[in-house]
Amino acid sequence: METEKLYYQDPYLTAFTARVLSCEKSKSGWAVVLDRTAFYPEGGGQPADHGTLGAVRVTDVHETKGVIFHTCDGPVEIGTQVAGAVDWLRRFDHMQQHSGEHILSGLLCSLYHCNNVGFHLGADTVTIDYNAELTWEQVMAAEKAANEVIWQDTPVDITFPAPDALARLNYRSKKALTGQVRIVAFPGADCCACCGTHVRRAGEVGIIKVLSCQKFREGVRLEILCGSRAYRYLSQVYDQDRAVAQLLSVKPQDTLAAAERQAEELVAAKQRMTELEDQLFSLRAQALTDRGDLLLLEPPTRPDGARKLADAAAKASGGLAAVFAGAEFSYVYALVQADGADISPLVKRLNAALSGRGGGRNGFAQGSVQADRTAICDFFRKEGIECPTC
Repeated sequence: METEKLYYQDPYLTAFTARVLSCEKSKSGWAVVLDRTAFYPEGGGQPADHGTLGAVRVTDVHETKGVIFHTCDGPVEIGTQVAGAVDWLRRFDHMQQHSGEHILSGLLCSLYHCNNVGFHLGADTVTIDYNAELTWEQVMAAEKAANEVIWQDTPVDITFPAPDALARLNYRSKKALTGQVRIVAFPGADCCACCGTHVRRAGEVGIIKVLSCQKFREGVRLEILCGSRAYRYLSQVYDQDRAVAQLLSVKPQDTLAAAERQAEELVAAKQRMTELEDQLFSLRAQALTDRGDLLLLEPPTRPDGARKLADAAAKASGGLAAVFAGAEFSYVYALVQADGADISPLVKRLNAALSGRGGGRNGFAQGSVQADRTAICDFFRKEGIECPTC
C-alpha cells in the first residue's frame, strides 16, 4: 500500500499521527513504514526531512515504489498509533532554498534560454547546473529579477493537471514524465514539474543571493543562497566589511577604495625594500673581497634573498659562498661557486648531515635544512669553511 503523503496536502504540517505498518532492522537503524506521513523523502535534489516518531529520532527518509521508509534510531511498535514531529527549521530552510531555485531557474530559462540540468540542495549552499554559458552580468540581472518576484509576494500555484491540460501546458522538466505530474508555478517566473516542498507565497523565500558562477561542462554551475541562509551570509559579509572599515579608518562603503590604496602602497613598499636589500647585499659583498670560501648565516629574507646574497658574495670572495637564511631549526640555503665548479658532493653531504633537501648544478645549489645555527657552523667548519658571523 502506498504511503499517504501529508506533506503534499500541507507542506507546513509538522505534527501528525499515523499507524505503524512495519518496522524492520536495517543497516542504518530501523526502517519504519507508516500509513501516512508528513516527512518528505529525499528526492529531486532536496534532502529528506528529520524529526521524531514518538521517542525515536528520524534520521533519513526515502521512497520506494510509493512506499515511504523512515530510518529511525530505534524501533516503534507495529500496529500502534505514533506521533510524528517534523523538524520545522530544516523543512522551511529546504522550502526556501528549493523555491528560490525555481524562481531563479525559471527566469534564466526565459531570459537566456538555458535549462537547469542539475540541482543539489546542500547543507551549506545550493548548486545549480545549466546547459548554456552565462556571463556574470546576465546572472546578476536574473538575480535582480528573481528578487523582484519575491517582493511581489504572489501565491505559489501547485496542481496535478489532467493529462489533456498537462499536454497544453508549457512547463520545465529535466526528463520525460509519465503518470500524475505535479506542477509548481511561481507566477511571472516559473512553471516546473517538481516533487519537492515549496512555500505558499513567493515572499517567504525572503531573498536570493548568487555567490558564484563557474564554467561546468558545456555550461555553468551557480552557487546560491536563499532565505535565512542568504541573510546569515550577508550579515557575516557586512560584519567583516565593517571590521575592515574600522581597521582602515573609512566608512564601510569606502573599504574597496581604501583596500586598493593599501595594496598599491604595499607593492611600492615591497619594491623599495627589495631595492634596499639589494644595495645591502652589494655592500656586504664588498667587505668579503678575496675572502675565498665562506659561510653566511642570515635572518629570514625574501624568497630569492639567499640566492642574491650568495651570488654577490661569491663574485666578491672568488670562492664558494654558502648563505643560510632562517631561524631556530629551519633555514633555506643557497650555495654559489664563483668558478662554476661542481659542488654536488658538498650538497649531498650537507643534506645528509643537516636533514636537508635540495640540489642544483653548474656551481649553484639551493634548498632547505632542519638544523640550528650551531649544527650548520660545525658542518662547514669540518669542511674547512669558516663563518664570519659565527
